[in-house]
Amino acid sequence: MSGAMTMKENDNAQIGQATMGSLAGLKVIDVSRVLGAPYCTQILADHGAEVIKIEPPQGDETRGWGPPFLGDAASYFLGLNRNKKGMAVDFSQPAGREVLLHLLEDADVFVENFKVGTLEKWGIGQEMLSERFPKLVHCRVSGFGADGPYGGRPGYDAAIQALSGIMSVNGELGGDALRVGLPVVDMVTGLNAAIGVLLALQERNKSGKGQFVEAALYDCGISLLHPHLPNYYLNGKVAKPSGNAHPNISPYDTFATKTGALFLAVGNNRQFMTLCKILDLSDVAEDARFANNAERNKNRDALKEKLEAALAGHECAVIAETLITSGVPCGAVRSIDEVVNDPHTIARGMIVDIEDYRGTGSPVKLSRTPASYRRKPPAFAQHTDELMAQAGLDPQEFADVLPRKTTS
Repeated sequence: MSGAMTMKENDNAQIGQATMGSLAGLKVIDVSRVLGAPYCTQILADHGAEVIKIEPPQGDETRGWGPPFLGDAASYFLGLNRNKKGMAVDFSQPAGREVLLHLLEDADVFVENFKVGTLEKWGIGQEMLSERFPKLVHCRVSGFGADGPYGGRPGYDAAIQALSGIMSVNGELGGDALRVGLPVVDMVTGLNAAIGVLLALQERNKSGKGQFVEAALYDCGISLLHPHLPNYYLNGKVAKPSGNAHPNISPYDTFATKTGALFLAVGNNRQFMTLCKILDLSDVAEDARFANNAERNKNRDALKEKLEAALAGHECAVIAETLITSGVPCGAVRSIDEVVNDPHTIARGMIVDIEDYRGTGSPVKLSRTPASYRRKPPAFAQHTDELMAQAGLDPQEFADVLPRKTTS
């Protein structure tokens, strides 16, 4: 059987590829904190990159964003820093910046979210980095970017939700603007940062040169305003909060049932006709007011009344299963514990357990080189000695800039 792998050998090769991940061999220096940028680097780490997370002497502030806590870290920190090695360095001192430059010598990617101008103040701005490390991809996550009227200002998710208009379209119909109940701007900024890094690495394969990648929370918040911005470009109308209802599609809203709220996401006439058939609403199916999406949008209040009257006699979970298996997109409105305990959540690999750590799995599924979960988030400065040795540096020589435990 020379020249061909046995089934066992092929299986072993597949396992090896899966363990490495698609970004195996990539080295990332991550000096970022809080959410957007650490989320970016966790994505890279899950897919095989070696990510070295360097915290300031006081630690990433999200270590204290609890309870709950596991060891020295709050759940907030644990959710963003899996698969990383950790050390701490005081960059405010020249010796600390020297350590950083040593670590960057063989790095592919540098991710940071310092306030704009901080690196320049320290003498290690983008111009200097690009000259010294021409192949380095330098990714900055910031609040507003470096230029424009707001350039250099700090940004946090909720403030950007307010400024970018997201809050203005979120909330109950006729109610006040409301923050989306998760850090959607931070997380999409992290996603865009990861995409930007991968785009720059792909281009580097052709040019041999790195480049600067910027992902600003403000830009990313604005990018999320679909379909509200396209609607405004076309009709000039300013969107307001509309509860769970969609501004362009009907029925696309929550509807009361006998036992709970059901979300219907009916996107075309075929789905609508199936819905009417299952709910025994032949009169609705034949009503000209509901003949197509445009008409249903005009008459959404009357349609909701008829649908809720028909759903009032149905158990939410039962009718949801009947509808979805018949081709009508829908879902019962569920709590967090119900999502975690759903067999499909488990089957999709969305729950990760490493020793005493539990986290959320990667939503990106690759057939040959899937994400892997190799190490739980690091304790503060856990790998300092190991990483210094790899860089050929004596930890004792740099002891003054290598904090070993948080000061809080």
